Amino acid sequence: QCQLNGLWKNDQGSLMEISVLTENGDFQGQYLTRVTLSGGCAQISPLKGTQQELGEEGWPTFAFTVRWDKFSNATATFVGQCFVDAGGKETLTTMWLLREAVRSLEEDWKATR
Repeated sequence: QCQLNGLWKNDQGSLMEISVLTENGDFQGQYLTRVTLSGGCAQISPLKGTQQELGEEGWPTFAFTVRWDKFSNATATFVGQCFVDAGGKETLTTMWLLREAVRSLEEDWKATR
């Protein structure tokens, strides 16, 4: 069974630590991105999410939101699924959606990536 709690590293070198995973699947932790919109120095940012348990069959899906803390005016959400290969290696696959604040409704078209 795949366990979300612990330290994870993605292909871009960003780090995510899930430190609290409750019995109902809610979790929290922190995220340190290596990729920023502004090119500035990233800081550790809080994350909150939930995991959907499928029981013994299948692999759990999950979603979480990162509030980029103090260095960006954006929020990102991730959705994904956790897998374990035959060798026991756990892998998270995710897709993300990022919303950056814009100054007007006319600029709304460019706010979501």
